[in-house]
Amino acid sequence: MTNYRQLLPGLILALALAVAALYAADLPLMQRFGFSALTIAIVGGMIIGNTVYRFIAVPSHHGIAFSKQKLLRAGIILFGFKLTFQDIAAVGFSGVLIDALVLTSTFMLAFWLGRKRLGMDEQSVILIGAGSSICGAAAILATEPVLKAHAEKVAVAVATVVVFGTLAMFLWPVMFEMVRHLGVSEFYYGVFAGSTIHEVAQAVAAGKSVSDAAMNTSVITKMIRVMMLAPFLIALSSWVAKKHRGNTHEKTGISIPWFAVGFLAVAGFNSFGLLPQALTQQIIALDNLLLAAAMGALGITTHASAIRQAGAKPMLLATALFAWLIVGGGLINMGVMAALH
Repeated sequence: MTNYRQLLPGLILALALAVAALYAADLPLMQRFGFSALTIAIVGGMIIGNTVYRFIAVPSHHGIAFSKQKLLRAGIILFGFKLTFQDIAAVGFSGVLIDALVLTSTFMLAFWLGRKRLGMDEQSVILIGAGSSICGAAAILATEPVLKAHAEKVAVAVATVVVFGTLAMFLWPVMFEMVRHLGVSEFYYGVFAGSTIHEVAQAVAAGKSVSDAAMNTSVITKMIRVMMLAPFLIALSSWVAKKHRGNTHEKTGISIPWFAVGFLAVAGFNSFGLLPQALTQQIIALDNLLLAAAMGALGITTHASAIRQAGAKPMLLATALFAWLIVGGGLINMGVMAALH
């Protein structure tokens, strides 16, 4: 059994990496490019993991594993403090429906293309699909324990989110300027950006490029999409359990990801506004630290050679999903808005 003293070296390393990533994420250059602390943490972790980590791997192993598992689950539960159910009212039923349709269609397309056309392994397809359809690195990180995915596959999936999410952050405002004269409002643009851009930080930047009003709508729409992470994880866990039962002919119970249920419960609690705003902000800061530490630990255990072996297929899949988010996401937004407004 691992004791606290064994956890300490790796835990200190992961938390130090998280603190550095949080500091770097606040720098103007990083904010301009929409690089979140999670993205910076995994890149920093990969640099350490592929250089100096071998010299400290033995004493650090237990703490790094703890960070990837326990800190990750705690971070996802506390992520609920960033949400309230009142957020849903701000964009209305149309925003919720658009988010649900974009999420479902993008993930189904990922699975079909990845498995049927590109012949990719199931874990990579699900991770890339989750990252593109829900909320980027956070969704990939939350999906990993349900799938028991390899660190290298998680890192590849995160890389696709970084590339195409960053591209979207700059491309979406340009597209808005091209169609503004057609009567597309800043509100509609905000819903489109929030329902199609990968990362929360990228959605903030893309909205801010147009106006503060567009940014608010984009962030709210994006956070509703984040809220859909919990039912997605529960459905995925059920599917994984049924698939395993079918393969082994054994009775296998559904492994409910309780951290996903906890995430929803915390969001529900946060909706009542019982805690002082200052305390809520401190909890959110702690959550950012925990998730960054988990992402840093994941990066440390990721080997560059394994990423190279993944080849071009993950990027091809992510490219197709990016095109779908532009075209399909745009059609879904127009169709729902036309039907309900």
